[in-house]
Amino acid sequence: MNRNPILAAIDTPELSRASALIAALDGVVAGVKLGLEFFCAHGPAGIRQAAAGRANLFLDLKLHDIPNTVAGALRAALALDPLFVTFHAGGGPGMLRAAVEARGNARTKLLGVTVLTSLDDDDLAATGQAGPVAAQVRRLALLAKASGLDGIVCSPQEVAMIREACGEDFLLVVPGIRPAGTALGDQKRVQTPRAAIEAGADYLVIGRPITEAADPAAAARAILAELP
Repeated sequence: MNRNPILAAIDTPELSRASALIAALDGVVAGVKLGLEFFCAHGPAGIRQAAAGRANLFLDLKLHDIPNTVAGALRAALALDPLFVTFHAGGGPGMLRAAVEARGNARTKLLGVTVLTSLDDDDLAATGQAGPVAAQVRRLALLAKASGLDGIVCSPQEVAMIREACGEDFLLVVPGIRPAGTALGDQKRVQTPRAAIEAGADYLVIGRPITEAADPAAAARAILAELP
């Protein structure tokens, strides 16, 4: 492929560790994901300190609230100039459209989170949602697209289906990526990096296989070397 698709998931509440990982991966990955763990510990100031303009920022907040509150939260987050911000697509069309309007002309791409990669059919049933998982992912992806979002977050197992349903210009950002031979951890719907790219993923969100490696930059380069 012609570009780097790796977004390194920096899933830690520790400022020093996040800063060290981001520095180590500078120029090696396409961007870094900072989410709720880090944001709740350090807020926007911590993100500015850790990222320090080194890399594209994937701000994974999974916003989900009434439309006015989500719009206000996004406007505040835009000060960080993130490449991506996430929203739970299950928040509904009003909430998603409010986010699109609040984004205005900013470069930030808005992504709808469909079904978390830690969930399977039984988990959906336990919450009263109609399954199977693939059908729910497709419903939420089509809702996100109709509401004006730029793409979605989905597991690698749904990539080919969503690419067919939503077209080539709809961004597919894919967690649940596990190189062959690595532990699954708390993920249930996973795939290898190469298989996800071949299915049509635009970006791969990869955390522990990179961040817990003895040499994170070398681990990221090894994954890149395996991609088509």
